[in-house]
Formats: sequence, C-alpha cells, structure tokens
Amino acid sequence: MPSPSSSAQEARRALGQRLREIRKETSLTARALAKRAGWHESKCSRLENGKTRPSEEDLRVWTLHCGALDQLDDLIAFVRNMDGMYVEWHRVMRGGLRRLQESDVSLYEATRRFRIYEPGVIPGLLQTPGYAAALMGDIIDFHQLPDDTKAAVAVRMERQRVLCRGDHTFAMVLEESALWTRIGGAEVMAAQLGHLLVAASLPRVSLGIIPASVDRRMCPAEGFWVFDDDRVKVELVSAEVTVTQPQEIELYARTFAGMSALAVHGGPARNLITSAINSL
Repeated sequence: MPSPSSSAQEARRALGQRLREIRKETSLTARALAKRAGWHESKCSRLENGKTRPSEEDLRVWTLHCGALDQLDDLIAFVRNMDGMYVEWHRVMRGGLRRLQESDVSLYEATRRFRIYEPGVIPGLLQTPGYAAALMGDIIDFHQLPDDTKAAVAVRMERQRVLCRGDHTFAMVLEESALWTRIGGAEVMAAQLGHLLVAASLPRVSLGIIPASVDRRMCPAEGFWVFDDDRVKVELVSAEVTVTQPQEIELYARTFAGMSALAVHGGPARNLITSAINSL
C-alpha cells in the first residue's frame, strides 16, 4: 500500500497525465502548445509531470488550444478537490482544536458506514473525556496552540452521539499496541480501557483487536478512517490527507478488510483489553 503522504503528489501526476493525453489527442508537441499559449516550453513539461500545480487559467488555455474546452469543468473540479486533499495541521489548528472538532460533525452525521483502523490510539468515537483531554493537551503543547482543551473535548463527546443515533454502523480495528500506549497516566488509561469494554458491546459497533503475537500478512499502517465509500481520511504527523479517488478508496477498503481478518473479536478481544487493564 503506497504511503498516504504521497497522495497529493500522485494526484498532481494523474492530472499531468490527463493533460498529456489531451495534448497528444491533437497531435500537438509540447513545444507547439507552449508557443500557442505564449509559455516557456518548460512549463508544459512541469505541468505534465506534476511538478507544477496548474491554475484555472492554465487549464483554460490548455483545453482551448487543444480543442478540449468540453473537459475544462472536469479539470477545474479535479484541481479544486486536489487542493483540499492535503491540509497541513498548522493551518487548520490556528483556530484551536474546538473548531477542528466541529469541522467534522456534518460528515459524521451523514456517514452511514464507518471503517476505522488505528495502530496506536483509541479512536475519538470511543474516547473518554479524560483520555481525550490528555491527548489534546499534548497536541496543544506540541503545536503551541491556544488552550481550548475543555471546549474541544466537549465537542468530541458530542460527536459520539452518532454511536446511538440514526442508522450508522461502526467497524473498528485496533492494533494491540493501542491498548498499551499509556495516555494520561494509569488512572486515565484504566478508565479508558474499561469504557472500551462497554463500547465494544454496543449493537452497532464491531471492535477487533490485532494481537501483537499474530503472524502478519499485512504490516501495521498509518491510522485511517473510511467514510462510506466516499472518502478516506488519514492523519499524518504534519497534515491530514483526504482521499476521494475511487481506486484509492477501494485500496483502503481492501486494507481494512485485511486488517480485520487479522483481528480477534468478541471474547478474545475483550480478553486482550482486560489483560491491559490488569497490567495497570
């Protein structure tokens, strides 16, 4: 599975390939197109190789001289989607964590089928207030943000309403390491793991744990959330990547299915959680 951090660059390459195909359909060379457009010859090469993000005016000129104005709207829509694919954390966190939490409320309410994989933390939908506060406090300290922990935690707890309302379903797979990664100290972690046992019994929640001792057929990956079959969100150290290309979504769906096949569910999953509690 390719690294999600390359998704934005891959999107630029895919767009460049599409521009190249449009040009070749007219039998124009890159040099001839650049001359018609009044560009330096190297600009065509940069656009076709995904080195430069095209402006909407660049796309208009390209399709005009290639006789493909009927494709302009689709190309502009692709670029606009590409711009929102890779969002750096320092940009979205400027307004505080509360606003960041609020930004996903409508997405959660609209999603019917959640598929969530987390290698090292408990998913936000299953977090206790204490665990969430400890986690967010660390994020605020690390990124040197205004401290709105209390408000941000309140929004996160409010988002958890989707667990019991509407017709949502939740399939979650955690690596066993998420049970042993101590956030907020022993008392907070014990309460979180106890809550995880309760949440695993909710009728709409399927919780799987991948044991550390399992023979792997798939290596651990970065955490990702699949929202229906419409989009995937991946959290990186520096940014959030949103994937909307159908082929990539299918790849994440297959990855989730593979991770789920490695996991234990029901009683064996509860035993792993209980063992982590007892260790505290």
